[in-house]
Amino acid sequence: MASGPRLSRRRLLALPLLLAAAGTRSWPAAGQQTRLFRIGTGAVTGTYYPVGLLVAAAIGQPPGARACERGGNCGVPGLLAVVQSSNGSVANIEAMLAGELEGGFVQADVAFWAFHREGPFAGRQPARELRAICRLFLESLHLVVRRESGIQAVRDLRRHRVAVGERGSGTLVDARLVLAAYGLSERDIEPFFVGADDAVQRMSRAEIDAFFLVAGYPASPVNEAIRGADARLLPLRGREAAALIRRWPFFTYDLIPFATYPGQPAIETIGVSALFLVHERLESDLVYAITSALFHPVSRQLLRGGHPRARDISAEDALDGVSIPLHPGAERWYHEQGLLP
Repeated sequence: MASGPRLSRRRLLALPLLLAAAGTRSWPAAGQQTRLFRIGTGAVTGTYYPVGLLVAAAIGQPPGARACERGGNCGVPGLLAVVQSSNGSVANIEAMLAGELEGGFVQADVAFWAFHREGPFAGRQPARELRAICRLFLESLHLVVRRESGIQAVRDLRRHRVAVGERGSGTLVDARLVLAAYGLSERDIEPFFVGADDAVQRMSRAEIDAFFLVAGYPASPVNEAIRGADARLLPLRGREAAALIRRWPFFTYDLIPFATYPGQPAIETIGVSALFLVHERLESDLVYAITSALFHPVSRQLLRGGHPRARDISAEDALDGVSIPLHPGAERWYHEQGLLP
């Protein structure tokens, strides 16, 4: 993040626990009880976690914090928002449904399938309790390959060792879709169900040949693989990619710009929106206040000064790619702003 002291990875991991503990008692300075709001994100080295830290700072204002009019953040009074690392989209949905999280970051495709019990969620209970606050940013599907692997196209993954993402991750869901679009399945590769950090380590030891990652660019694991494992990005394009986009409206064409990653050209790929979701059980007034705080001008400055993908969070784009119903509290705020008919 651009502002404030740099936190070590250990301190970042400990932060949600420390804040959660603080949220279990009142703050004497204000004589007011704190409301805890837990946000499920992803791996600490991914995109969801650092963006989640910024979103939590924007929407929360625990008692005792400096008030908005005195130069503090303009979050919801009494709300202590904290982030929790997780395996990703599927895990966040499951935790919200179980009451273990109040909110979570989820890929738009995963949210759609879970809500409608389609695609990879066919046969499960539909997650009809999920509601959206907004679209956050566009995520890019990264396919990273070792240069020495001989992999020049997606179909070349056949009979290679490929990390397809952790179980419970949106990356795994999309990796399976991409493989199928190009005429492959997990039976045609040697799959590794590990996250991007583990995949980078394995790639540096030549134990795997490729890995998938759905994340907003620039993604730290991709940088590490290119710098330390002599890897490169493989484009996702052609009629197979076009067919995926036609089949599923939440997918879109995407372009990772030139030099986003060391020595890499502009990379054509597939994009999908990241959504900020909550459970329908949350009070309408609370979600209204959270939505208002997230798009407050002071919050806008906070987000712009943080992670590159946090700069994309805006009220103007908040409804793009939203694949499930809005929470009534968020919907009311968009109506008042003239962003909904």
